[in-house]
Amino acid sequence: MEKRDIVIIGSGPAGHTAALYTSRASLKPLVFEGHEPGGQLTTTTEVENFPGFPEGIQGPELMERMKKQAQRFGTEYVQTTVTSVDLSKRPFKVVCENNTELLANTLIISSGASAKYLGIPNEKELIGRGVSACATCDGFFFKDRVVHVVGGGDTAMEEANFLSKFASKVFILHRRDTLRASKPMQERVFANPKIEMVWNSQVEEILFDEVKGVTGLRVKNTQNDQVEERATDGLFLGIGHTPNVGFLNGQITLDDKGFIDGSTAPQTNVPGVFACGDVMDHEFQQAITAAGTGCQAAMKAEKFLDDHKE
Repeated sequence: MEKRDIVIIGSGPAGHTAALYTSRASLKPLVFEGHEPGGQLTTTTEVENFPGFPEGIQGPELMERMKKQAQRFGTEYVQTTVTSVDLSKRPFKVVCENNTELLANTLIISSGASAKYLGIPNEKELIGRGVSACATCDGFFFKDRVVHVVGGGDTAMEEANFLSKFASKVFILHRRDTLRASKPMQERVFANPKIEMVWNSQVEEILFDEVKGVTGLRVKNTQNDQVEERATDGLFLGIGHTPNVGFLNGQITLDDKGFIDGSTAPQTNVPGVFACGDVMDHEFQQAITAAGTGCQAAMKAEKFLDDHKE
């Protein structure tokens, strides 16, 4: 069975950065990209908050540049999904979807997190054309526009507050008449004159124009089933993210939100297994912070290998 010093699971900003640092250390990392190489940034159009690109850069292009940079130093990429790992002993066993297996002396988990969707038609197709799951990423593009945020937790409140810096009006759609967000977050929203609550409401359909993108929403009242159309320039999904940790089968300690416990980051509870990026970060979830933790994981993994030479 093939054995590698470094195996990286995931190919977003964290995975690419970990690959860059470990390949420059001549460790010849192997990266399992999964079926969505580049992670969430591949669904983002203009990225204007990544240092070094004053004119902005398209999300997919940024990921492709990171990949090429890592490949330049010897990183190998495989577009395969990891289905399970055995972390009971070193070297760790990694099993892929085609039932191929290999061993890894160290493992870097950068499998990311997936935005939760409403499950309505066209929402994914309209990402970047009026639909977004990241206010910090896309809020600037809605300056002086009307936007709607869906959700009732802290994520939605944070999105709405951030968007109010740019948008002329922010509506929060919530299917109940009470919020589950923390009291401080609720108070901040209620005190913001730009934000208005739309209670007992859920989005049934996104209205859009082929040229303009999102133009409105069809919203149903959850109490009387009445449907209304609401004009909007943008729909922000504030219902959270799901960390991609299923393949770990409970072998790595998670926090109360289901993300890999970041209290000892980038080290996990298993010596030799490191985590970086959105899979262990439910607070910031930015490309630049993911890249930073990818660097940390790579350097820790290199040191671990030095300390545990066979």
